[in-house]
Amino acid sequence: MALPDTAAPPRASTSPSTPTAGRPRRPGRSSAAYWLYLLPGAVLFLLVIGGPLIYTGYLSLTKWSGVGDPTFIGLDNYRNLLTDDVFWTSFKNTVAMIVAMVVVPTLVGLVLAAVLFDTISRTFRPRTAAALRAAFYLPQVLPVVVAGIVWGWILRPDGALNGLLDAVGLDAVSHDWLGDPDTALPMVMAVMIWVQIGYPVVVFMAALERVNPELYEAAEIDGAGWWRRFRAITLPQIRPETFVVGLTCTIAAMKVFGPIYALTRGGPENATNVPSYFAYFTFFKRLNVGYGSAISMVLTLIIVVVAVLFIRAQNRAERRDGVL
Repeated sequence: MALPDTAAPPRASTSPSTPTAGRPRRPGRSSAAYWLYLLPGAVLFLLVIGGPLIYTGYLSLTKWSGVGDPTFIGLDNYRNLLTDDVFWTSFKNTVAMIVAMVVVPTLVGLVLAAVLFDTISRTFRPRTAAALRAAFYLPQVLPVVVAGIVWGWILRPDGALNGLLDAVGLDAVSHDWLGDPDTALPMVMAVMIWVQIGYPVVVFMAALERVNPELYEAAEIDGAGWWRRFRAITLPQIRPETFVVGLTCTIAAMKVFGPIYALTRGGPENATNVPSYFAYFTFFKRLNVGYGSAISMVLTLIIVVVAVLFIRAQNRAERRDGVL
């Protein structure tokens, strides 16, 4: 005979249910935590960059020698910049600095990185490529003042370059390389190429590490030479790093100061003057704080515009490639 079912029916759990169980987190809390983490950086940005920038913008609207109270003159400093030949010469020299610090190092550095990664590391040991990469990057490690002093010693009239030319019988070519307005800017450009070329090499070689080596092997099997592999594989794969190098090097070229100060002090006859040094000279040497601040504000505005254009171009390229 079957026994009656005496098992008690299951009872509902008396433990309190968790209100957030099974529910997604509220976006408000996560976003609040996100902004909380950004707060220290935002405070430092306002103290180190935002505050001085606003104060410089105010000083650019004044006439002040650094002593006493500034006199508000409106946009007079900016109007004077429009007719200042030295100001326009400094920006013309900035174009030369962009060529020396962006265009040439990026193109040459890209080729050197591809050769080191695709040829040297395969033909020889990877350590050989790493040693050459470190050698190219060494000028970036040297302090700017030290590099400027060394190159100033090489290029002065009784320096190493003229001594070498005299030793090989080319004494007629000896020249005051940094003292002649016709040769000062090309010499500074050559020094800046030497200083800057290691940075693209290191960045591009790091970018090539993430490229699938099977792409190169397949292209080699299909009979593609180095140039075709470089054009069809290397360039498209490291496009994001190319934008990064272009942007950072352009900003560095537009605000370059140390090498100009160490080598030529903007001379001779403003042949190597650049906006950052012109602002410094006007601010501290001429004691025209308002005018120097106006130069700095114009330079800052141009750098911001260039950065925005670079970022927009990169986003457009990524959308075209289907990354975004």
